[in-house]
Amino acid sequence: MSRHLEVGERIVRAEALQGGITAEMRRLTIGTPDGGTRDLVLRTFVDPFYVEHAEDSLNREAGALTLLPGTGVPAPGLVAADPTAAQCEYPSLLMTHLAGRTVLDDEGLEARVPLLARQLVAIHALRPAERPRTYVALTTADTVVTPKGAGAAAWAAAIDVIRKPAPPYEGRFLHRDFQPGNVLFDVPPARPAGARITGVVDWAATSWGPADLDVAHCSVNLALLHGPAWGLRFAEAYEEAGGVLAAAPGERLYWRVRDGLAASEEVRLVARPWRAAGRTELTTRVVEERLDAYVTALMDTPG
Repeated sequence: MSRHLEVGERIVRAEALQGGITAEMRRLTIGTPDGGTRDLVLRTFVDPFYVEHAEDSLNREAGALTLLPGTGVPAPGLVAADPTAAQCEYPSLLMTHLAGRTVLDDEGLEARVPLLARQLVAIHALRPAERPRTYVALTTADTVVTPKGAGAAAWAAAIDVIRKPAPPYEGRFLHRDFQPGNVLFDVPPARPAGARITGVVDWAATSWGPADLDVAHCSVNLALLHGPAWGLRFAEAYEEAGGVLAAAPGERLYWRVRDGLAASEEVRLVARPWRAAGRTELTTRVVEERLDAYVTALMDTPG
């Protein structure tokens, strides 16, 4: 760690950051020779299950953070990476710290959704010289976990949708985990409508694939956090911001349903950090009910 600091710098404080699911996140306060401080962020994979995939994830994140400077997309800068734990106790990545905070509250959401949409359009406009790997589907028809009490007919129909081959698509640079928990905002006190995005973090799943997939992922997260109507609203906001989705309604439905059903396998996992961040009402049961309502709404959408 110390070899990546400037001469005379030292770590004066380490603070655990909330929200990480696959890795531990810490903000490191660095004391500088002139008596000031600066902050860095250390991502560390310690869970044996995730350590197994750490090398690929950290290599992809390091690659993304290398190409993003100068693109206008606000992302951390890469300081150092040790994907195989050759120098650190665990696979790790060190990056610059961005100002802002995640905002998961319902208040001000109407103003934040268009900001999220415009930011995602900007990400999809990137054309890296070297493409990241092709996206990986996060669920199959046989691994979907239908919530207790869910509408059986709607879920059976949704599962049948993803049994079909993926539709053709025009590839885009994908964040692949773009959602409110990975976007930092500056929100003026007492004026939530004046929020602005200060950063997009967690680029470990960067991929190449259809814009619809990133939109679908953010949509389902909004549906679980704020209610099904917001999940449906996000695709509209994306197009209003200039984004282009699949032309055929059936193709759009495929991607939206695929990511919605993928969430069925992670409800308990994703709800836990939301509660830790203050959304204590989002019990596993509440999130399951919202997911059921969202999937049902998708299947009821005309077209």
